[in-house]
Amino acid sequence: MIRLPNPCLVVLVGPSGSGKSHWADASFLAGQVVSADRLRALVGEGEHDQRAGTDAFAVLDLVLDRRLKRKLLTVVDTLGLDQARRRQYVALARRHRMPVVAVTFDAPAAECRARNAHRHRPVPAKVLAAQLKQWPSVLDAVGEDGFDAVHTAGPVKIVDPQLLTALDSARRQQEEPVPLDFGLHVVSYTWPGGPLEIGARLAAIARAAEDAGFSYLSVMDHFLQIPGIGRRWEEMLDGWTTLGYVAGCTTRIKLLTLVTGVTYRNVAHLGKIAATLDVLSGGRAVCGIGAAWNDDEHHAYGWRFPPVKERFKLLEDALQLLPLMWGPGAPAFEGQVVNVPEAICYPRPLQERIPILIGGSGEKKTLRLVARYGDACNLFGDVGTVRHKLAVLHRHCEVFGRDPADVRVTQLSGVFVGDEPRAVMPSRVVVGSVDEHIGRYRELAEAGVQTAFVRLANLGDTAPVHEFGKVIQAFG
Repeated sequence: MIRLPNPCLVVLVGPSGSGKSHWADASFLAGQVVSADRLRALVGEGEHDQRAGTDAFAVLDLVLDRRLKRKLLTVVDTLGLDQARRRQYVALARRHRMPVVAVTFDAPAAECRARNAHRHRPVPAKVLAAQLKQWPSVLDAVGEDGFDAVHTAGPVKIVDPQLLTALDSARRQQEEPVPLDFGLHVVSYTWPGGPLEIGARLAAIARAAEDAGFSYLSVMDHFLQIPGIGRRWEEMLDGWTTLGYVAGCTTRIKLLTLVTGVTYRNVAHLGKIAATLDVLSGGRAVCGIGAAWNDDEHHAYGWRFPPVKERFKLLEDALQLLPLMWGPGAPAFEGQVVNVPEAICYPRPLQERIPILIGGSGEKKTLRLVARYGDACNLFGDVGTVRHKLAVLHRHCEVFGRDPADVRVTQLSGVFVGDEPRAVMPSRVVVGSVDEHIGRYRELAEAGVQTAFVRLANLGDTAPVHEFGKVIQAFG
């Protein structure tokens, strides 16, 4: 099985009659295949019109450039025998930061001749003979052209780039398991039954998450549904109120927002809210917090949306004030923008310190704050992105003399477990089998992730939670 990342550029290489067009038509959508023959028909008298070849390839180059610019999966159906042109395709893919692979068609010469003979307009025998004579040297040279991979034609599976090596990694996890915690991230409440059933469904989902082995349950701290998830008028619950409800429905799972916008509440009051959750949940609260970004809901609710510089000052004040609220005494606090005469909070949290998770991965400001104040960070992106962000975080930790091991590394991504066609899923959702997800999370764990927050794209009842539980089981 050939595993191809979506998106990528696929270059077919083989003589006439080797089966390239048939394979492409059977393996890809019609709009994904750019065929030199069909472009000759577009700019000439038909696919056989060799006089239109120059114009056809000019159109092909233009189409490839536009498709790769839009990061679209694209298959180049030409002979692919010209090394200079193959390398041109590789260079084009590199320019657009797209993976590029070659697929070779090493059909027997007799088979190529037989297929060619049955064409409506066969390739001239001398031309085909020249291609077949050239073919062994072409096959040897393809590996030197700079492709990310060279495959022999066969069955194809299109996968998210993050799943390309996942099956090998899943086998590694089975043979030498590594630990990884998981958190269920709930982002939508637009479920069957409407508002009347939200409470019951959420309770069932939370209990199922505990049973499936999730260590954390998180919710968004938004007041309107956000772009990329749904429409702004869809159901959205207050995050901290929701966590209080979930605390009463569960017994073990840790509870947090991913993440609270620091502009939404008086910071001292936020400390009181978090302490209350910790007491009522039996010590299961985590305080997720960030600089806030959604000016739309600030405007809708009549809140001031400060400039970014002021929001980060407010966030840094909060990171200093919140531990004071949860600690002994009632000290005064005077920050950059926040002043509190008495940092007083009774009852104290049950935990000696409520962990503070700082959302966002900005390298100059956010990760610096994580290194100085955070107990955990939350990152987005693939394995390469995670490795890069952690390298930046470690440099900040060195500046502050802090051990990077003191910061828990979490990562958030959208997930669908199953074979749902990629086209019907949101672009930010990783679609794959149980084994593929096991492999992907193994790679994230090796990159330094300790807790993976999972936004299940089809969450609306307990079935997706239990299905993802098969992934959790692989990590003990």
